[in-house]
Amino acid sequence: MTDWFTTPRAVPPSRWAFRPPEQWPAHDLVAAGGDLEPSTLIGAYRMGLFPMQLDGDESLLGWWSPDPRGILPLDQLRVTRSLRKSLKRFTVRVDTCFRQVMTACGDARRPHGWITPAFIDAYGDLHQLGWAHSIEVFDAAQHLAGGLYGVKIGGLFAGESMFSVQRDASKVALVALVELMQATGLTLLDVQWCTPHLASLGAIEVRRADYLASLAEARDLVTAARRPA
Repeated sequence: MTDWFTTPRAVPPSRWAFRPPEQWPAHDLVAAGGDLEPSTLIGAYRMGLFPMQLDGDESLLGWWSPDPRGILPLDQLRVTRSLRKSLKRFTVRVDTCFRQVMTACGDARRPHGWITPAFIDAYGDLHQLGWAHSIEVFDAAQHLAGGLYGVKIGGLFAGESMFSVQRDASKVALVALVELMQATGLTLLDVQWCTPHLASLGAIEVRRADYLASLAEARDLVTAARRPA
């Protein structure tokens, strides 16, 4: 079993080559095609790219680098009084049911869904290799109430998606993620696009160039390999 503290297994170079950032277009979509192999995904995240279906076509991948990019500075997370109360109602675990979290994030009833079975399989493979992680929130009855997942490379956590079936559960997952990142030396929390919901929690927009500069510093950081005391 792999978890947050597992050193990820090395992946070989991808057979796909992305253009360097100085050749990227001004719009958010940088490239199309490729695959979801671990080597392709890790190579893309290290460059500041992430995949989503292109125009809802499950057979074609788009590779995105938003400009501006949404990030959540770890020292700017907003925890309201009501959220502090919610923190006491839930239990948080890490990496105990990754596929369940990702499947919930990909619920077909959610609008603008893009997490297909192919994505679940691909990121499930990344999880088994120690690159992808989930934060899981359980209620008093031990039902999964919310959570999030993403990819961890050095000091980067690239958040992919979150879900909640009980009030504030996804926010509780985010608080737990930020605390875990701070405890283990991660520095950059990527949220892709800065939605109004994420902005209310402290997310901000930065220029693509600034994000890539921060990424270059974060991705090769050696973070804590042991659980904090």
